Amino acid sequence: MTFSETARAAFRRGDDDAVARLARDETERARAADDQPALVEALYMRSRLAIRAGDLDEAARIASAALAAAIKTGDRALEERPRHVLAGVTRMAGDLPRARVLYQESIELNEALGNADTVTSELHNLAFTELGLGERTAARERFATSRARIVAGDYRDFVPYAYVGAAALAVADGDLPRAARLLGLAERAFADLGQVPDPDDAAELAAVEAAVRDALGDDGLADGRAAGSRLDPWDTLALAVRDGAELAVPQSP
Repeated sequence: MTFSETARAAFRRGDDDAVARLARDETERARAADDQPALVEALYMRSRLAIRAGDLDEAARIASAALAAAIKTGDRALEERPRHVLAGVTRMAGDLPRARVLYQESIELNEALGNADTVTSELHNLAFTELGLGERTAARERFATSRARIVAGDYRDFVPYAYVGAAALAVADGDLPRAARLLGLAERAFADLGQVPDPDDAAELAAVEAAVRDALGDDGLADGRAAGSRLDPWDTLALAVRDGAELAVPQSP
């Protein structure tokens, strides 16, 4: 496996120590060899680790260095990951109007590059930005578009994120029992893939959990979470997309 494949797989598993070691070694090797594409990837992984550690300033600094290295090559494809991180850091830092612009620019870049899968994931991130700005209708539309693209493209790794978005939207709608069930489904979807959520989505899940607990108590949270976890993530998502419906998770699966 390449550095990128190995490091990204370790990151998804939550093995931060392995990612840090791999990224440090790759950064040193790339700088010594003046291998700018490799340096971009190594810095990108380090910026993701900084986000997971909660150091948004450091994440932005490293991602900016990665973007500078990418621009130096003249290969626009190398700009994609650093721009994604910068948009995410901006969103997590609370500058939502700027994050909206950065995500839209990222979507345009990925459309030009033909990266249909990344367009799908960035639509999900843009939906969260719209939700944070209070634009619930726009968020609902973008989440729905992302879900449809996940199913059409058979993007199995994206399935958990569909439920993260749906759960956050359920909270915004005031439907806390449904949010609890969607939380359980999201957690099962991550477990089925052997992955942990990205830092921004982990923060969204934590916010959903807190809102549900405040409204329904520990027992209500546990019951809803258990109900959602008994559903099959892919089948539930595919059925909702086929029927053009919201992810209306039943109370008694």
